[in-house]
Amino acid sequence: MNDTIPPKGWESFLTLCSMLSSKEEFDRVFDLFLTIEEKNLLASRALIIKELLEERLPQREIAKIHHVSIAQITRGSNALKRMDSLTKKFLKTSLLNWWR
Repeated sequence: MNDTIPPKGWESFLTLCSMLSSKEEFDRVFDLFLTIEEKNLLASRALIIKELLEERLPQREIAKIHHVSIAQITRGSNALKRMDSLTKKFLKTSLLNWWR
């Protein structure tokens, strides 16, 4: 399996997403591009990232609460470690404030 993303396709998708202006528009467009399973994976990843950014629960507890594997937690944790500090700060502020 090829792990690279076709640059033109990804750029086109990001450009399309940047033109969307409401949650309802995102939902309709994502219905076209994502399967239920893919939406579930994104939803799980968002919850995992939120929990990891909060830094209040151990990874095993996060896995138990959200019914995800330790491998999913590890992938989220590794992605956060690679992220630049400005984006991490944005996510911490946005995700944590939105979920409160």
